[in-house]
Amino acid sequence: MADQKHVEMKLIRRIISWIYTLVVIIRHRLYDWGVLKSYSFDIPIVCVGNITVGGTGKTPTAEYILASLANHYTMAILSRGYGRTTKGYREVTTDDIYSDVGDEPLQMKLKFPETVVVVSEDRVAGIERIRQEHPEVNLIIMDDGFQHRRVRPKVNILIVDSTRPYESDNMLPLGRLRDLPSRLKEGHIFIVSKCSDTMSPIDKRIWYNKLRGIAYQKVFFSNIETLDIEPIYDFDNREEPYYAQQAILVSGIGNPRPFIREAETRFTVVDKVIFPDHHRFTAEDLKEIYAVLNKYPRAIILTTEKDAVRLRRARMPERMMRAMYYQPIAMRLVEGPERDDFVESLVANIKYKERNAEAKGNKKKAIVDDFD
Repeated sequence: MADQKHVEMKLIRRIISWIYTLVVIIRHRLYDWGVLKSYSFDIPIVCVGNITVGGTGKTPTAEYILASLANHYTMAILSRGYGRTTKGYREVTTDDIYSDVGDEPLQMKLKFPETVVVVSEDRVAGIERIRQEHPEVNLIIMDDGFQHRRVRPKVNILIVDSTRPYESDNMLPLGRLRDLPSRLKEGHIFIVSKCSDTMSPIDKRIWYNKLRGIAYQKVFFSNIETLDIEPIYDFDNREEPYYAQQAILVSGIGNPRPFIREAETRFTVVDKVIFPDHHRFTAEDLKEIYAVLNKYPRAIILTTEKDAVRLRRARMPERMMRAMYYQPIAMRLVEGPERDDFVESLVANIKYKERNAEAKGNKKKAIVDDFD
């Protein structure tokens, strides 16, 4: 009986997946044919996106770009603010709460307080408003915007998870693909994430061959660097965590497995409390975590950087607050001859697109002048 129900559910998911695929194809065709309009802007737009759901590393990549291009551009981050309870255009401040702006935009604002971070579900309106209110900004990073076809970016940076090959995956909800693999041809720069430091040249060549359909496309390889853990709340006379200390892991992200694996190399993990991606922690959730802490009173509570943004203003007992730490992470390009070319390739792509747009504008003006 259980097997039959499983087969039926899989068939239902497959049918929904076919319908979803058809809708995605039709939508892209409408944009390709000009029935639905895309907008270009006189400011460079760099889109950081992917074709799958789950944690591929978009936010660490956006943060890496911010840090890498700090000497080249005055940048702004534009996000839709997934999971927020507000609507419309909103500029993120360090005093905001995650439910108003989304956890990822707030995380980036806390890391880069001098950078303009904006949430707007209408990306076109968001770009226009940034241009009006922040004329000093000369580059906009559009976080998770590859499916937002109303905006035509200057550069698409697409992230591909090396641990979950897209070519053997299925469209939602049967698999994790939210877009067509054929759209990868629209990428300018690919970042293959979650790679090993010892990735072989042959493995890199396989990815080159899969992703590079056009000569100008660049492929880079990255992994996540884990930094020293940090307390979520500041207290005096706090005992510092030590190697192999007991730890209770708390996670509400898309793919917690790398977080768990890393924690297990540094601590004695005694329990794990796992929630869905972008989870909003309730009083009941905190009681559940506190109960585990009472079971292991010498343990620390270790969570992810994104979860820390959602927990930093939660009400909980002081003892629990003292035990709370988070694991900061940063994207790092894997060693290799291509690593040092990333910033140069990105800047070159941006400038090339700008020159092309300017040339097209001058050609159009010349045609009009000749006609006059």
